[in-house]
Amino acid sequence: MDKGKMFETLIEKVEAMLKSEEPNRKKLKVICRLLKNNIPGYDWIGFYLVDPNNERELIIGPYVGEPTEHVRIPFGQGVCGRAADLGETVIVSDVSKEDNYLACSTKVKSEIVLPIFKKGKLIGELDIDSHQQSAFDDADKKYLLKICELASELI
Repeated sequence: MDKGKMFETLIEKVEAMLKSEEPNRKKLKVICRLLKNNIPGYDWIGFYLVDPNNERELIIGPYVGEPTEHVRIPFGQGVCGRAADLGETVIVSDVSKEDNYLACSTKVKSEIVLPIFKKGKLIGELDIDSHQQSAFDDADKKYLLKICELASELI
């Protein structure tokens, strides 16, 4: 199955799941699990949420993958902080070439971070790491932005 079809099926599952009675944080974790289990090369998937007490800092939300020490990330720091600062998607094909990289694991080779907005305001991000170089492209970005749009209803 091609990536587009995998994502379309996944988006249908997310849309159906949004109607369930589960708590929103659990739904966010389910989104992470769906991505990890259905898209090859997605090795760490998580949400970072804008701290309501400090709107220039991200705090870790639900995620699937190895534990990370990066539970709080100031805007501007690392790939997540840069995406928050810019308010746009950041794709890094080779993290070893990044000056401002916060390594979660030595296994990570590439990363995509997508901002999540509600009513025009940044409320969080979807962060995905891969153990493969150049794992993310415009197709990933297109479909993941749709998932971020759906996830915004849960934050």
